[in-house]
Amino acid sequence: MANKVFRVVLFVSALSFTCFAQQDLTVQKAFDIGDPFKIAKGSTFSASRTDQVAAGGSARATSSINNVARIKGELSEALDIIRANYVGGKNINYAELNKSSISAMLHVLDPHSNYLDQSDYRDLLTDQNSEYFGIGATIANYTIGADMGTFVISTSPDSPASRAGLRFGDRILTVNGEKADGKDSFDVRERIRGPKGTLVRLTVERAATGKVENIEMRRGTVAQPSIPDAYMLRPGVGYIDFSNGFNYTTSDELTVALNDLHEQGMTSLVLDMRDNPGGILEQAVRVAEKFLPPGQVVVSQRGRTDLDNRIFRSNGKKAENIPLVVLVNGNTASASEIVAAALQDYDRALIVGEQTFGKGLVQSVIDLPSGAGLTLTTARYYTPSGRSIQRDYSDGGLYNYLRHKEMAPAPINSPASFTRGGRKVFSGNGITPDEPVKTEMMTDAKYQLLDPIFAFAREAVGGRIAGMEAYRTLHPLEISHRVKPVDFPVTQDVLRLFADFVSKHPAWQVTPAQIEAERKFITQRMRYNFICAAFGSITATQVLIEGDSQVAKAVEALPRSRDLALTTAKKQ
Repeated sequence: MANKVFRVVLFVSALSFTCFAQQDLTVQKAFDIGDPFKIAKGSTFSASRTDQVAAGGSARATSSINNVARIKGELSEALDIIRANYVGGKNINYAELNKSSISAMLHVLDPHSNYLDQSDYRDLLTDQNSEYFGIGATIANYTIGADMGTFVISTSPDSPASRAGLRFGDRILTVNGEKADGKDSFDVRERIRGPKGTLVRLTVERAATGKVENIEMRRGTVAQPSIPDAYMLRPGVGYIDFSNGFNYTTSDELTVALNDLHEQGMTSLVLDMRDNPGGILEQAVRVAEKFLPPGQVVVSQRGRTDLDNRIFRSNGKKAENIPLVVLVNGNTASASEIVAAALQDYDRALIVGEQTFGKGLVQSVIDLPSGAGLTLTTARYYTPSGRSIQRDYSDGGLYNYLRHKEMAPAPINSPASFTRGGRKVFSGNGITPDEPVKTEMMTDAKYQLLDPIFAFAREAVGGRIAGMEAYRTLHPLEISHRVKPVDFPVTQDVLRLFADFVSKHPAWQVTPAQIEAERKFITQRMRYNFICAAFGSITATQVLIEGDSQVAKAVEALPRSRDLALTTAKKQ
């Protein structure tokens, strides 16, 4: 087996298997993909971890070799039987068999050890750099008429989609000749994405004219920053949307955002880490040190080798001392939990929201031949107070684990630790917020309204609803616009026009009573769509943030965060 250099990466992401943390380490490859149990001579796994397993003596080493040989034989025999007898015959996808067999083997170990084929691994590597390869269009599913369709919501600046003139409400009919109607937007997105420089052909029904057009675009690099947006919520209160994971540019993005907000008079900050799946460990440390003095422990990890036993400390020169609240939810995971837990342990911030995901395992991500990759759990990480926040996965149910089934706060009889100021915090099941606030749930009644609201907005911005000429949007997107109260107000007249619109489409089954009962929701979502059309989806998110109960609670908690930090400082 030829030698090949590969990277070992510390993988600290729970939800998407797309973010990970890199160490400066170069070793030889560990596995040959054609023989997943073969360990390369001279590799890190052969020189360190494998030797430790065999430290009991030659008898144990011989037993291990025999077990590997037996497993290889059983896999080979199973593959021969499948090849000779399976009804599908020549249609067997051996790449998928290989992927599923390796992934199933790894999932027996834990939920986060995983095998990534070439496509998955390529996506992971591009995500690391805060970018992806595609056309730069945000898409979503809505049902207008008989079938669920995929519609353009907005486009990224200077992207292939923007240059091709794709706009809000344009319906994607086909991708490279394959029908898009009835398909989940995630599947459509995967077909649109692809290697940089390759062509993708879309058939699109234009929202403005109803005409069907064929569009050919060359896929390009599309920026996907860790921090989509940052702005002043109100005088003195800054807000940073920190939802896109920890990538190589994260710390620099945060520095720019903080500087901009300080120039606008920021004296306190809401750091929104809801739905942040994690990412590069080094970047998590660098984010935490923006708010922690030099020398304080941010996180430690413990594993089987010296490489896996490390303590990461803040090296920041000057820490921010403004009142800070961190927003979290059940999809706040891994690297984002490292930051939240460190700030909680030092009483530097109040944590507001819902129980976090609870992922405290560290994976080494290994390059495999032919462009594939492997993630293998090699350590656990611990917060400054000594907590492990990893949720239990002993029942072996991957679906339940990833979907938070039967998730509960850490029990009071679980191992306890103490914050710098003496507050009791617990291990297990993620991070319990200091100020619990539930997410406002999407009820069936609200969900039923999403399609007609979008359809109405699509007609309005296309200039096809009498009385709403001022809402027509034909100009290119105005990026970096800050939402003002005068931007596309949803007045009583607009709601009346909406009621007339849905009354002509009985399939939606929207009654006047329902419109009155859900007036607040309709107003917010409709305005969101109008602003998406004019200014893009990132700017439109400000409309949702304005009415977010968790954000309101975070702003309310800022004075308590300041008092907590001051009280803790006096105890030192």
